[in-house]
Amino acid sequence: MSLYIQDLHATLEDGTEILKGVTLEIPKGEVHAIMGPNGSGKSTLSKVVAGHEGYVVTSGSVTLDGEDILSLSVDERSRAGVFLAFQYPSEVPGVSNANFIRAALQARLPKGEELDAVAYYKSLYAKMDLLEMDRKFTARSVNEGFSGGEKKRNEILQLIMLDPKYSILDETDSGLDIDALKIVAKGVNSMRSADRGFLLITHYQRLLDYIKPDYVHVMAEGRIVRSGGPELAHELEARGYDFLKEPALA
Repeated sequence: MSLYIQDLHATLEDGTEILKGVTLEIPKGEVHAIMGPNGSGKSTLSKVVAGHEGYVVTSGSVTLDGEDILSLSVDERSRAGVFLAFQYPSEVPGVSNANFIRAALQARLPKGEELDAVAYYKSLYAKMDLLEMDRKFTARSVNEGFSGGEKKRNEILQLIMLDPKYSILDETDSGLDIDALKIVAKGVNSMRSADRGFLLITHYQRLLDYIKPDYVHVMAEGRIVRSGGPELAHELEARGYDFLKEPALA
């Protein structure tokens, strides 16, 4: 069972090609990381998998546990088990955090079944405690007036509460100080299991010091150009991306 991206090509709405044949498989139970220079297509890949309307898939496939998801809407992909934590989380004025997450969970229940309010808030508060979030954030509008670190913690709170099959974290470490990074990593690590796969998109090795990947992939010019173990991230940190021009060792 896996999230399988096969020979995926995608363009912007104006026809500019961004993804040029990405193939990547993320089995349940594994954490994969993608690194690469700016403009290589990393964030585009995450948005295409999640169903962002600003991109057009021209060929290739994305399957979730063997079922095609490219024909599904964004909310259908989410209910099927895909979660995307954005690099720049959006603000949702007028909708409280508690109501936002509750509505998302309610949408996943069978028709006619209601979420138990007492059990919901008990679970929500426990997850907020894990992420060292003040309870007052339940009443605040989603991300409105939040600091960068607070927004990222809020994304991880949504991840933990929604309990998806596959989680894509797009530069979750961006803008975090070391203390916030440790807390966010603790939340992500609490979700690691044999029943869930993760794709981490990052520029920096430091995130991978706290969320240990099983595999690291390097993306450049819309393709995966190098794959390896965690040591590949250390090589990137030490040598930069120029070494990608060298032939890979057999």
